Amino acid sequence: MRNILVIGAGRSASSLIKYLLDKSGQEQLQITIADLSLELAQKKTKNHPNAKAIAFDIFNEQQRHEEIQKADIIVSMLPASMHIEVAKDCITFKKNMVTASYISKEMQELDKAAKENGLIFMNEIGLDPGIDHMSAMKILDEIREKGGKTILFESFCGGLVAPESDTNLWNYKFTWNPRNVVLAGQGGAAKFIQEGTYKYIPYNKLFRRTEFLEVEGYGRFEGYANRDSLKYRTVYGLDDALTCYRGTIRRVGYSRAWDILVQLGMTDDSYTIENSEDMTYREFTNSFLPYHPTDTVEIKLRHAQKIDQDDVIWDKLLELDIFNADKKITLKNATPAQVLEKILSEKWTLEPEDKDMIVMYHKFGYELDGEKKQIDSTMVCIGDDQTYTAMAKTVGLPVAIAAIKILNGEIKTPGVQLPIAKEVYTPILKELEEYGVIFKEEHVDYLGYNPLNVSS
Repeated sequence: MRNILVIGAGRSASSLIKYLLDKSGQEQLQITIADLSLELAQKKTKNHPNAKAIAFDIFNEQQRHEEIQKADIIVSMLPASMHIEVAKDCITFKKNMVTASYISKEMQELDKAAKENGLIFMNEIGLDPGIDHMSAMKILDEIREKGGKTILFESFCGGLVAPESDTNLWNYKFTWNPRNVVLAGQGGAAKFIQEGTYKYIPYNKLFRRTEFLEVEGYGRFEGYANRDSLKYRTVYGLDDALTCYRGTIRRVGYSRAWDILVQLGMTDDSYTIENSEDMTYREFTNSFLPYHPTDTVEIKLRHAQKIDQDDVIWDKLLELDIFNADKKITLKNATPAQVLEKILSEKWTLEPEDKDMIVMYHKFGYELDGEKKQIDSTMVCIGDDQTYTAMAKTVGLPVAIAAIKILNGEIKTPGVQLPIAKEVYTPILKELEEYGVIFKEEHVDYLGYNPLNVSS
């Protein structure tokens, strides 16, 4: 039997673990599921004869060394900042490793050692990053093989709520870490290139600069820019492309309403609020507004943000219950962002029967034989239930498939890497189709942003 050590048994690990258990007989696998919570790890084993649950503390060096030595490959589903200790041990004990997280500077520094030891450290192989890399590279490579030159690349991805579970005015529920949603876009201007011109959007303007997308069968969406689209130009071989833009998908209207919360200051995570535990939702909202002897909190907010009474944004704000004078925040020394997360979690948490939905959309513009052409590639994945969500499926399955392919010697190239090589993406995308992760490619007329080639 070959031992796979899975560190972390949280929400994103459910489909990953199920896949490994389903394959364990045929592939001769023993799966050790390690988590700080033994109960959570045991729950994920489903009493499978080829699975073992252990209570695992990543900071217990002796235990970490013991478990990593026993394994044939390590799958780390820890928070991104914790992978590095595992990775260093993998170098020491000569073990391959797979994670869904972005390659950090510290991880990249292990590239030389990984190559010297013939080890594969596969990162960024979840959904975004992950499936986005693989599905994009597949088409970019096909364009190159035909002799085409890519001039435009846009990529959008979003974790949303499935149409049948879409029951609020925001057309949104938390399908992933709520804190990441509240802090989205912070930490620097969004950077990208459009028609050969570098563009920058500061955080306070981000949600008012959106692109619109149409997905057949699912209607209209909007996308706001991710923080740094430029770093993928070289990775994808797009240094000469005129447009390179990556963004996050939401339903139309979400961003305009979210911008109100940004402008008020509710998404700020840089300071704490005095006496936050005793503050009501109404007092929290009022704390961002100017004093007035007679105007209500509602009137002050409408004036400050120039919201008409018949604007749907107003209904969206009312739906969040931010004017409730009875509900207490009950969080001590909370930042505005933490308070907002609590308020939203009451309204945007998936119900037991709810299903989530992943939408991914790529646009490729290219020149071939003097003609401009375009390919639109879309993928929609709906979750099964609250355990096997679309998010868990699209994050966990590529990780699990990669782990087995590395174990079986089908993925051979050593080093710290992301899944942009043909030997990685071809078999993984093919197998993902069996699980409903299918891209629909459409050849359409090239639109771009500047078909007349005028200066912008």
